[in-house]
Amino acid sequence: MQLNGSQIIIECLKEQGVDTIFGYPGGAILNVYDELYKHSDEIRHILTSHEQGASHAADGYARATGKVGVVFSTSGPGATNLVTGIATANIDSIPVVAISCNVGTSLLGKDSFQEVNITEVTKPITKKNFIVMKVEDLADTIREAFKTAKSGRPGPVLIDIPKDVTAAVTEYIPHTPEKIEPITSTINESDIENAVEMIKASKKPYIFVGGGAIISSASEELIRFAHLIDSPVCDSLMGKGAFPGTDELYTGMLGMHGTKTSNFGVSDCDLLIAVGTRFSDRVYGNQNNFAPKAKKLQIDIDSKEINKNIRVDATVMGDAKIVLGILNSRLEQQNHSEWRKKINEMREKFPLKYRKDILTGPAVIDAVYKLTKGDAIISTEVGQHQMWSAQFYYYSKPRTFLTSGGLGTMGYGLGASMGAKCAFPNKTVVNIAGDGGFRMNMNEIASAVRNNIPIIEVVINNKVLGMVRQWQTLFYGKRYSHTVLDDAVDFSKVAEAMGAVGMTVKTIDEFNEAFTKAKELNKPVVIDCIIDKDENVWPMVAPGESISKAFSQEDMENK
Repeated sequence: MQLNGSQIIIECLKEQGVDTIFGYPGGAILNVYDELYKHSDEIRHILTSHEQGASHAADGYARATGKVGVVFSTSGPGATNLVTGIATANIDSIPVVAISCNVGTSLLGKDSFQEVNITEVTKPITKKNFIVMKVEDLADTIREAFKTAKSGRPGPVLIDIPKDVTAAVTEYIPHTPEKIEPITSTINESDIENAVEMIKASKKPYIFVGGGAIISSASEELIRFAHLIDSPVCDSLMGKGAFPGTDELYTGMLGMHGTKTSNFGVSDCDLLIAVGTRFSDRVYGNQNNFAPKAKKLQIDIDSKEINKNIRVDATVMGDAKIVLGILNSRLEQQNHSEWRKKINEMREKFPLKYRKDILTGPAVIDAVYKLTKGDAIISTEVGQHQMWSAQFYYYSKPRTFLTSGGLGTMGYGLGASMGAKCAFPNKTVVNIAGDGGFRMNMNEIASAVRNNIPIIEVVINNKVLGMVRQWQTLFYGKRYSHTVLDDAVDFSKVAEAMGAVGMTVKTIDEFNEAFTKAKELNKPVVIDCIIDKDENVWPMVAPGESISKAFSQEDMENK
């Protein structure tokens, strides 16, 4: 059948099973939006307040579902406003397809109105990108983009389409998308045998889980693996929920703000099994003294991650779900009761704790956990509240903790929560924000109201840039250079001005009442939680120090 480019775009999106698009229209993409209007009963479009919010919403949709998130933008500033969201998705391996439309082909390269060479701009932060110069190439390009975004190690893909291509006509032939199979060709039998022997020889194993375990849907195999080899388990920020935070083998996050149990345990183990993690600098601390007593076995789908940050002794390349399944079939039940006893003693000696006589960040997160019974999707901005959300909420399922792990994008969480709520309208979705992060994209509260997306926004408000201030306190002689946000902004009134429900709380009882009401309202709600500006995240590892030197507030006071 003969279709124009805009019709082909919509038909290809329907082929791929796309049911939700996030975006913001403009002149160059008008043809596509006009066609989208005719298919509003098949594809829901969420109009955001800013393209960055749309990109984060597509990312949050993808993280929560495992499907490809889709975002639309117009040319020039519309496209460049996607850059932060694309970079966020790229470093965290999130499948997003961004479709931008550019000026007509005859106007390219002439500094035309709202023209930007967005494919060159985004080349370093996409898995692949395209500019479609002929309508005949459009359908196949879209299909390739979706396949690229979700195959192997996922990532964002950008398609830039000149406006005249969206109007040109060509023959369109419908296709059924090919099934994406997990990568198994790289799994080497000798690597499997070596891994099995290393595991059997270990007396003090430790499993370290990253986001790759979630991407590969390996949770079931991971839980069986951990109990089969009788090993404690820690995770990265991106790995939250891959292994249940309520499991007896779980010891908490590893790294700069990881638990002392995880940091000390990994420093003392004789085998570290890394599953789907890239060994971020926030995890390893000092490269030369990371897990110094351990042989290191890395299971990963991407060869580029092997020995990139931490030298390892052995690898198994391939999809984590498949690899763990093979290892489970080759291993017999292990018993490391003495090792686990030592880890449990550390866990009792070094619990995560917080003051309960005042409203604190950890108290808010603990209350959210209890009031949702651990059954919610939590997104975050970046900062102290993000670390507290990782420490004090116990994620029992994958894809329930959405956060910018690699790029550390303030302003990410609100858009992401909207994307997750669109995907799961019956789930409680909570964005945990600091007041600094909330300021970045708080205009998206208006989007949540306009689109009837009842997310709960919890702002942990200390009127400072908390994490930066914490570093200034510890390492910069308390010189608080431009980190104080103590102004007259009232977030609850801002929320009300945008059509949401706003509440301000100063005690834990007030918070419990406000959050309970927020769950019942089924409307976008902002809860402004006023806490002390000097509340810090503990434990902590100083930059460049070994994780075995994690310290707490009590350690500092005793020192």
